[in-house]
Amino acid sequence: MTKTLIVGLGNMGRSHALAHHAAPGSQIVGLVNRSPRDLPEALAPYPVFDSFEAGMETRPDLVVIATYSDSHADLAISAMEAGAHVFVEKPLATTVADAERVVETARRLGRKLVVGYILRHHPSWVRMIEEARALGGPYVFRMNLNQQSSGPEWETHKALMRTTSPIVDCGVHYVDVWCQVTDAAPVRVQGIGLRLSDEIAPDMYNYGQLQVVFEDGSVGWYEAGWGPMMSETAFFVKDIISPGGSVSITDANKGASSDIDGHTKVGGLLVHEPSGDRMIDLPDEPGHQELCDAEQGFVLSAIETDRDLSRHMADAVRSLAICLAADESIRTGRPVTL
Repeated sequence: MTKTLIVGLGNMGRSHALAHHAAPGSQIVGLVNRSPRDLPEALAPYPVFDSFEAGMETRPDLVVIATYSDSHADLAISAMEAGAHVFVEKPLATTVADAERVVETARRLGRKLVVGYILRHHPSWVRMIEEARALGGPYVFRMNLNQQSSGPEWETHKALMRTTSPIVDCGVHYVDVWCQVTDAAPVRVQGIGLRLSDEIAPDMYNYGQLQVVFEDGSVGWYEAGWGPMMSETAFFVKDIISPGGSVSITDANKGASSDIDGHTKVGGLLVHEPSGDRMIDLPDEPGHQELCDAEQGFVLSAIETDRDLSRHMADAVRSLAICLAADESIRTGRPVTL
């Protein structure tokens, strides 16, 4: 039985806690949050601590970190040095150097480190990657996720933007997909961005776009924007194009950009080839909680079977490096060579 500590009880932390509550191989030994939180009934019986240090006194085998991005690296390293394996929400860190420091610690101490790339556990996105690779490269990646947020959702986005831009926070998911498709190293990144609200810090932007060139000639763009001013026209574009054809998400839940289940659902794939088009129906897709269940199941299995996570950790650093390079390009106005 894996003794598990959950750190951070926002939307993702609560979902991960519920996953461990239901997992037969996990025993929650504590929940950590700096301020009081209303919790689902299922989580009410567990001890709640107001600091990471107090929670670590339970001597967990696994620490699940779902706090704000700027705390991820230090908390992950502290947990591993105390003897625990770690699941950490994306992004792994707010700098490449910190991300590499976390990975080095995991390797040195022999700990399992899993980063919260939820699309890796979604069967429809796995199928999209398989179909794209079957077409052969080089590739054009066209993807975005713009979120028209207001009320509590806008408050959450403003809180996230104290430490992380949308292009980094959301972009790492989709750039990670690109890296799985092409397997090529990124060589050049550039970005554009704009601050569209006086409610966020003067040095932050809530709309951004990145462009990346890979070593095999593949290219991609990703766009992300948060806030009440964002358009919901073409807010969800997911295309992969190659000389052999293209793969596109065509039937996703497009009800509202604030619908968290709609961000991952595919519904159907359109595979276009010169010989004709092929629709792949993907019914009964997992929802957000089911995906969190799958993520945490993967972590528990990796611990139990001593799974080699070298590629997983390398990919996490690579996708973060691309998005942080775009952030640097937006702030400096210059392309970044990797």
